[in-house]
Amino acid sequence: MTRTDVFDQPVSLTDADAVQEWNAMCLAFLAHGAATPVHLGRLLDLAPDYAAAYAVKGLFYALLGRREVMAEAEAACAKAVALEAGNARERAMLTALQAVLARAPSRAIMALEAILEDAPSDTLAMKLSHAVRFVIGDAKGMRQSIERVMPAHGEDHKGRGYLLGCHAFALEETGDYAAAALAGRSALTLAPDDAWGLHAVAHVHDMTGDAAGGLDWLTGREAAWAHCNNFRFHVWWHKALMLLDLGHYDEAMALYDAEIRAEKTDDYRDISNATSLLSRLELDGIDVGHRWEELADLSEKRTEDGCLIFADLHYMLALTNDGRDAAVAQLLARLSQDAERSRDEVDSRMAVPGLAAAQGLEAFGEGEYSKAFTQLLVARPAMQGAGGSHAQRDVFERLTIDAGIRAGRLTEAEQVLADRTTRRGGIEDGYAAARRQLIARAAKVSCPQGASA
Repeated sequence: MTRTDVFDQPVSLTDADAVQEWNAMCLAFLAHGAATPVHLGRLLDLAPDYAAAYAVKGLFYALLGRREVMAEAEAACAKAVALEAGNARERAMLTALQAVLARAPSRAIMALEAILEDAPSDTLAMKLSHAVRFVIGDAKGMRQSIERVMPAHGEDHKGRGYLLGCHAFALEETGDYAAAALAGRSALTLAPDDAWGLHAVAHVHDMTGDAAGGLDWLTGREAAWAHCNNFRFHVWWHKALMLLDLGHYDEAMALYDAEIRAEKTDDYRDISNATSLLSRLELDGIDVGHRWEELADLSEKRTEDGCLIFADLHYMLALTNDGRDAAVAQLLARLSQDAERSRDEVDSRMAVPGLAAAQGLEAFGEGEYSKAFTQLLVARPAMQGAGGSHAQRDVFERLTIDAGIRAGRLTEAEQVLADRTTRRGGIEDGYAAARRQLIARAAKVSCPQGASA
């Protein structure tokens, strides 16, 4: 007997309690809820022969972007293959998992989009496609995918709020800030636990230089992310960025200690939050004390990971800032090897922008600012392909600009700064205003009034 789930999609389950746990797992996943694996575990207890549950489990593991959990993803995939998925949707999810494990995210997206072509109201498939596209920095694809299925998510659709949250993020990442803010607010109205939609509006405030408005948006809405898995640390990170932009450094540091690094995990997303915030603070002249040490201890163990270039570059930030020369050399050697090998889609990202960006970060850590600027400029046009968001990748923009200023390459640095401002809707944030003034002062020193050019 085939039943349907909360999104009216077929599930090869006969037990009503198992369907209930599948539904709870799907909704928790959409909300980035910490309860997602709890519901998945209960589902597998009730339906240990349900292939789709193993396919989804494998995708959840694979999206963690960590070498050691890939064995769990492989095991889940093998179990799903052995059990034989029951319907086209479930078979496509297994195909998506197999593609991710083959380091071919584009093929995984194709499999998930095939589900949506037949069933555009399948919010689970939409979110999985969105997640894979996020990892490879495909903002346009995220937006196109969501807008194709939006007509099938009517006002009474159980996934509509989460769809709007994803749409808000895609709109923001493609520069449609006003529409993104509206979509994100609508998402929270329909799904009060949609932390992704809430955070999409935070991104809008970041990209439009409205830190004060961003603080107003987040304050009082903590319940929208309190239920989350480690995604809650990322939302606190956004609040810290807003505090930093307003010059409230002590408050940003306090938030780092109390929330952002409340748990000293080595999840790459948590490492990226921490390293990018500490880097921003140091670029603004703030002494962060010994906080780099624990991040470097964790990153030193991940030099051979190679799952995501986005992760590797943040490990590099920790290692260079704590002077771990041997680990830096080891990570660079592995990136160089991966770039030369370039056997698959993930390897190609190690070459461009990965290796050049990593070399730039190493040079910055060594105080070789002209070399750092050159290498980061090489990587810059392709940085979106490293994955993540504009706000997350902005740490590399800042390091590029600061490297240029410190190297005395003021005209080039000013060009990068101007391009950054243009990409942010032409609005200057606190960082841009401070660097523009710094460049102007440095130019006067290098070419004082009355001197020949």
